[in-house]
Amino acid sequence: MPAETEPATLRDTAADGPAAGGGPSGHPAVTSPAGTGSLDGAGPDAAAGDGAPRYAPEWLALREGADAAARAPRLLGPLVRHWADGRDREEERPQRPGRPGRQGPLVIRDLGCGTGSMSRWLAPRLSGPQHWILHDHDPELLELAAERMPRTAADGSPVTVETEQGDATLLTADVLAGTSLVTASALLDLLTREEVDALAASCAAAGCPALLVLSVAGRVELSPADPLDGEIADAFNAHQRRAVDGRRLLGPDAVTEAAEAFTRHGLTVRTEASPWRLGPGGPAGPAGPAGGGPGLAAEWLRGWVGAAVAQCPELTEPAETYLRRRLESCAAGELRAVVHHSDLLALPAPPAGGTP
Repeated sequence: MPAETEPATLRDTAADGPAAGGGPSGHPAVTSPAGTGSLDGAGPDAAAGDGAPRYAPEWLALREGADAAARAPRLLGPLVRHWADGRDREEERPQRPGRPGRQGPLVIRDLGCGTGSMSRWLAPRLSGPQHWILHDHDPELLELAAERMPRTAADGSPVTVETEQGDATLLTADVLAGTSLVTASALLDLLTREEVDALAASCAAAGCPALLVLSVAGRVELSPADPLDGEIADAFNAHQRRAVDGRRLLGPDAVTEAAEAFTRHGLTVRTEASPWRLGPGGPAGPAGPAGGGPGLAAEWLRGWVGAAVAQCPELTEPAETYLRRRLESCAAGELRAVVHHSDLLALPAPPAGGTP
């Protein structure tokens, strides 16, 4: 896919920019910035020099605690066992003269890396040397991600990093040769069925696992409930499935489609729930309470409602009143939200005798 038609969320970051702010009257404005399409409905804050939307590091920082608390660490066990099986098989295989063994670092490609929250979460949880290749369209976000990259693994081994600016969808099997893992946050729901199938095919041909997390699941639970919750949720989900420049986004269908695609190409798929829990009493994250406290909940609400209105403009008037009520509840510490996502791990066929 050429860069000029590349999906904006891949060009900049899968976990994208801030939601709309308040209107000139001081009341919450129900708006949806162009390019809205992330798991939370928030969109880019400005256009980059080449016309592509740019996503604010401030938004990525605001949501990092919620993302970290939501990701499913249970998927790391099968992934590490897969790597161990592969190393054992390499050690048992007779080495031809001049044929190198695979004793180098893990090579991990992070797609749509943004400011690098996925690498900050995952690198310290893995042992052994690691080399990360961060992919993003935005050079400023790539610079931030590289600067903030952890330098040591769980066991103190070194972690190194390089960046690749450009189209993260051009990951052929040849590009993935020698890659230990492809990973991304909030990416799958922004792709089309064809793009997901191509990614699965490349991973299968290269024998490369994929850990794709925080894909929108299409379900939100709000407490206390409101009569308009269901209508807003339906409109948001329709917005996530919209067509963009002829590309039909998968939205809430992404994990199901991806699981079928990776399975069809011979990989073993596991999924785990990875919900955001916003509001009082959420689990702690790096930036404080999960979801970063009322600040993130308010930004998520604006983006969620804004995307719904963008899809169904007839909701504009009731949505303004709805959003005002919800933001007041949020500020008072009365609103709780569970925003459902799913994490997916796809593993190539294990070595003989191995367990995926």
